[in-house]
Amino acid sequence: MRARACLRLFFAVLALLLFANAKAVAQTAYLPHYTTKNGLPSNNCYYTLQDRKGYIWIATDAGVSRFDGTMFENFSVDDGLPDNQVLQLREDKKGRIWFLSLNGQLSYFYNGKIYNPDNDKQLKKLNFNAVVVSFFEDSKGRIWFGTNKNIIGVWDGESLLKYSSPTMDKQFANAFIYEDLHGNIWAYSTTASFLYIRNNFVRIEDDFLPLSYKTLALTKDKLVYFLNKDGLNIKSGAMSRPVLHVAPELLGNSPGYIYANDDELWLSNNSGVYVIDYDGNTKQLLKNVDVNQVIRDNNQNMWFTTKNGIYRLPAAKERLYIVNKDQGLSTEVVKSVTKDENGKLWLGMGTGDLNILNIKSKSVQQINIADKRKYNTIKQLLIDKKNHTLYFASDYGLGSISATNPQQKSLRFLKETNNSVFVVKNFSIDTSAKLALALSSGVVIINDRINKFEFSSLNYKEQQDYFKDRSYRVFYDSKQDLWFSNISGLSEFNRGVLNKYYEHAPLLTKRINDIKELANGALAMATDGYGIVIFQNGKVIRHITQKDGLNNNIINRLFVKDNYLWAISNTGITRISTAQNSFSINSFDYANDLLSDDLNDLYIDTDTAYFATNNGLVYFAHGQRATQTKAPKIYISSVLNNREVLDLSSASFVLKPDERNITFNYSAIDFKNRKILYRYRLKPDAPWSETKNRRLELSSLEPGTYNFEVSAKSQDSPWSEPAKFNFVLEKHFWQTWWFFALLLAIGGYILYAITVSITKRQKNKEQEQLLLKNKILMLEQQALQAMMNPHFVFNVMNSIQHYINTKNTSSANKVLTGFARLIRKNLEICTKSYINLEEETEYLNLYLSLEKNRFGDKLIYSIQVDQQLDKEETLIPSMLLQPYIENAIWHGIMPKEEGGEVNIQINQQDDDYLRIQIIDNGVGINNSLGQKKGGHQSKGMSLTKERINLLNKIEAKPIQLYIEQLGESGTSITILVPLQ
Repeated sequence: MRARACLRLFFAVLALLLFANAKAVAQTAYLPHYTTKNGLPSNNCYYTLQDRKGYIWIATDAGVSRFDGTMFENFSVDDGLPDNQVLQLREDKKGRIWFLSLNGQLSYFYNGKIYNPDNDKQLKKLNFNAVVVSFFEDSKGRIWFGTNKNIIGVWDGESLLKYSSPTMDKQFANAFIYEDLHGNIWAYSTTASFLYIRNNFVRIEDDFLPLSYKTLALTKDKLVYFLNKDGLNIKSGAMSRPVLHVAPELLGNSPGYIYANDDELWLSNNSGVYVIDYDGNTKQLLKNVDVNQVIRDNNQNMWFTTKNGIYRLPAAKERLYIVNKDQGLSTEVVKSVTKDENGKLWLGMGTGDLNILNIKSKSVQQINIADKRKYNTIKQLLIDKKNHTLYFASDYGLGSISATNPQQKSLRFLKETNNSVFVVKNFSIDTSAKLALALSSGVVIINDRINKFEFSSLNYKEQQDYFKDRSYRVFYDSKQDLWFSNISGLSEFNRGVLNKYYEHAPLLTKRINDIKELANGALAMATDGYGIVIFQNGKVIRHITQKDGLNNNIINRLFVKDNYLWAISNTGITRISTAQNSFSINSFDYANDLLSDDLNDLYIDTDTAYFATNNGLVYFAHGQRATQTKAPKIYISSVLNNREVLDLSSASFVLKPDERNITFNYSAIDFKNRKILYRYRLKPDAPWSETKNRRLELSSLEPGTYNFEVSAKSQDSPWSEPAKFNFVLEKHFWQTWWFFALLLAIGGYILYAITVSITKRQKNKEQEQLLLKNKILMLEQQALQAMMNPHFVFNVMNSIQHYINTKNTSSANKVLTGFARLIRKNLEICTKSYINLEEETEYLNLYLSLEKNRFGDKLIYSIQVDQQLDKEETLIPSMLLQPYIENAIWHGIMPKEEGGEVNIQINQQDDDYLRIQIIDNGVGINNSLGQKKGGHQSKGMSLTKERINLLNKIEAKPIQLYIEQLGESGTSITILVPLQ
């Protein structure tokens, strides 16, 4: 008996160690928490407001912040706030956001700009020398202010009236002001109620007084919920009635701003938030957190303002719930999840345990696996529904346990008969008795997992129950064909035949992390960096990537539920509708804040999605109907022109030419989706440009009319209606039409003046040239006359007479013939301004021969012309050389008794000039000029020099003349004539 009792005690202790006691579990909603780490200016938050556009405004002790769901835009004294300590925020009917500061100064935000007493004259009038604690705008547009002193103010936009109570114990301090259904203005303080009658406040007897100005909430129906010492009441004018009794300990713990509706009261205090329905049921949120306020936004999110940032409780259909160690799990880290046929969730834990969550009873049963060396983490779970067995795997082992009655005797562990270590990557079971293992060494098939839960690494049969090479995934499809991926890619083992599909499709060579079968029989494969591949009938029929809407191209796990394929990655979850091969993508971005980076496994039930994460089991209601998300609202929050904030109240703007640098700040309001894509354009007919930035800077815009439009979309929504900003950038005065017209007129006038001037100058020049030519012609005539000077003619005639007298008829005829030819040549030359060298040399030879005949041996002459010169094509001015030769004979050689020699050399100086030299060995020009005392002067030379000067004025290149004496005697005359 004692042995049996000891044995029973041993098994009882073992069972206690193996199966821990079940623990009750309660769902805990996940509340996104925003602090300075997310962009708030301070964690000490006083008040939260949602404006008519949808922005969430937060008042803190370090300024004000505006939140659009993604970014916090902060404002402080640097932006125009009179004080960084802002206690409350209110919005009036014009859309102005009023800031109620600790220093008592009022300011407001309107169309992108903060107005304060320094830049708004009307705000200077709103001075109470007190802290404004309440704000109300009545139906007439008047704004009422309650203060922390015995002062109530009313402002009509122009003037301010102040009221104070004469009764010391019934004052206006910390009064809440509102308007009832009949248009009556009421003021409630903690000591009395007042009604505004005939431009003054009258005290009304009232036993229902609020705890503070914070504990009142005005409804859209102009009713007031308020807390007094007994609980929640509702007031309409002078009539009040109790609604809900609230425990004194909740009311005495510094209640903050409340929220109430027809169903429940949300009460905030120093210990958290209490949700109390009108049946008295109470739930607590944010336990031990000092909460100042509770509000509900337009999307049914609840916001909690605390001294540690703000919290958001999503709308019921978007809430995430967490089961973790606080709710009974053995650890926070959940590595795998599945569901059995009894509706229980099985969880594989990071500490090598199995936890069973009873969804209905909300209890957790912990199952400890003793061998922590092999089963340190349970990374995969599979249910064998036919045999009511759960299979589980770790990195170094695989086991099974009864799913209906998990007891010690039902635990089994896969054995390698040679005690070899094997590394499990993944496993799969078929509907009969087979089990396939993806190992680091290859794929192993166990043919009878029911009766023989073991395998031998020494008895592998290649291509039958073993396929070598490192493998990653195995999967039995509905036809019981085995699919597996290894380092080569995807293969199928079908009735003894191995199909290597990776040999025909490059995508199938990539690493495959998971394989699942869709409702139509196609296979979906999660790849490591290449998205999701859909494979059917031996072909890749679809490739889904980030371009199609996936959160990430690295997909870790897949799950198929009805016509939906779910995928998880390190950046969140995605649901893909596979009905009719449409493959439309739907994301759950509101869940990814909690799920990203920590997702390990998933199980999708009919209406609930479960996720194994490093923070516990996360689940939410998903609904199988894929509805398109509404497009987010898009607003242009501010426009800066040359760093100056523009007032956005205008419909359009006209900017000066130097105001070309414009910055647009815009944002889409979406508290559910954080991945917002924007697009913009500057012209209605221009293509859209997409961006993820919320700021657009445009510099050096060209003048013109612009219609800036910006639109937004979340991952699942269409594009929103665009927000617009119209502006005109004026042209510089030099870019205007009138400036161009003036410039054209001035240019035309200048062109006309230049044309007239050029024409006049041209005419003057032509006239001058005509005069010069006439003068040259006159000089030529005079030169001709000079060439036929009387001495020369007389001497020639004497020579002829001498020959006649001496009866030397032949000589007389010869001289007479030469003289006749010279006269004829003179007559020919006088009709030409230029003659060629041939004519010039012929003429000079005639002239010199006559002179030679006269002087005899006293005159020796020579004419040398460069053989390379073309005499007929080379032109020189007519009657140019003869005067200088004559002067050389008469004034250089004749004064000498023995006579002399004249040498004429003509050659080409360079490409531009012809060089002519007249060299004599006479007395020398300097000596000759020195001996003259007003005697003979060469008229021909002076005329020739004048002709040269005149020709140089009308020709492009000048004639150059150089005359010099050669030593003691002799003269050289060099003439450089431009080649024509």
